[in-house]
Amino acid sequence: MRALALAMILLPATAAAEFFTLKGHGGPIMGIATAPDGRIATASFDNSVGLWTGTQANWLEGHEAAVNAVAFNGTALYSVSDDFTLRRWPGGGIAGQHKGKIVGVALSETHVATASWDGTIGLWPQDGTTSHLLGPTGAGVNAVAFSADGSHLYSAGMDGVLRLWDVSSGQEIRQVIRHGFGINEIVLNESDGWLAYGAVDGVTRILDLETGAERDFTLDRRPILALALSPDRRHLAVGDGEGYIMVIDTSAWRIARDFRATLNGPVWALAFSADGKNIHAGGIADTMYSWPIDSLDEHGKMAETDRSFLKDPDQMENGERQFARKCSICHALTPEGGRKAGPTLFGIFGRPAGTLPGYLYSDTLKESDIVWTDETINLLFDLGPDHYIPGSKMPMQRITEAQDRADLVTYLHRATQVENQK
Repeated sequence: MRALALAMILLPATAAAEFFTLKGHGGPIMGIATAPDGRIATASFDNSVGLWTGTQANWLEGHEAAVNAVAFNGTALYSVSDDFTLRRWPGGGIAGQHKGKIVGVALSETHVATASWDGTIGLWPQDGTTSHLLGPTGAGVNAVAFSADGSHLYSAGMDGVLRLWDVSSGQEIRQVIRHGFGINEIVLNESDGWLAYGAVDGVTRILDLETGAERDFTLDRRPILALALSPDRRHLAVGDGEGYIMVIDTSAWRIARDFRATLNGPVWALAFSADGKNIHAGGIADTMYSWPIDSLDEHGKMAETDRSFLKDPDQMENGERQFARKCSICHALTPEGGRKAGPTLFGIFGRPAGTLPGYLYSDTLKESDIVWTDETINLLFDLGPDHYIPGSKMPMQRITEAQDRADLVTYLHRATQVENQK
């Protein structure tokens, strides 16, 4: 009895079917997964994975770029990232590697499949034996899903093609759908004989796997960025680029809920709670939000009013506006820095690049002789990080106008100095 009571205490709040949030990430939530025992995993732009028991997170660090998706397999957790790697937790060891960003992951009893923008699909045996790649497909792959017995794999990509693969031979069996726009997400429900897909053009459709007939639930909102099926297969949740969550009743094939979930930005991640009573969602906010399915419209929306890149640009001076657009999603200005994808810029002037303690820099930056000054920051955005520091983890971006770069430097001087933080 004592063990049962302890287990119930450790379960997340999802069992109560109440609205709740999980806070602690330092960037947008890109992926969510739930385990049968109630644990929640969140993947974030801040390069980390949060493994949640209740509202407390165990932070899993090791990825060197944004984490895009997570998936549970018993006691193991897999994550995929913009750093081209598949990692297995606990431990965080590299379980697979591509030559481009990995944006999707799926599990069978024996394999992990990964969807990569290098145009291939990774098949990684969970016992560590020889792996192989499917493809190339000719375009980036966005999503993968195993058949129930693990013998077949569906993939969807930027070319709008839904493919079916034979896992044992690695051969493409056929092209199931040729949609005119890229397919971002798929959900396979073999038990009931259908597959759902969401596309760049806003299409949400249900494909009958036997007849090929389709049901259309498109609501003219684009793109579709997230799909999730409830454990009892009665609800399919759809998240889009305009911040809505649509819930389809799959027994009656009707839209049961259609809810504006965000004040700003898209819904990037969706997952149902282990008991199916709540829908978890992530987007631009640093926070994961969870609503009871039966009362989606009775609770607050996902909002981060203090995030600088969500402020009205007209209310900011030009230097702050440049920081908000180019820097704020990855970098903080305060001494503690928070959980961000990049190191804090506090005290940056005069600091040698790649030297802030506690941050995992690329070897390229650590081995450079750059010292951050007015001149080097100006050059960074004039040339772009990919040209100024080839091989660094910084995203490719430029500020083309000299006055904009000068205003950014002026703003950073004021915002990052020790005396201005007291």
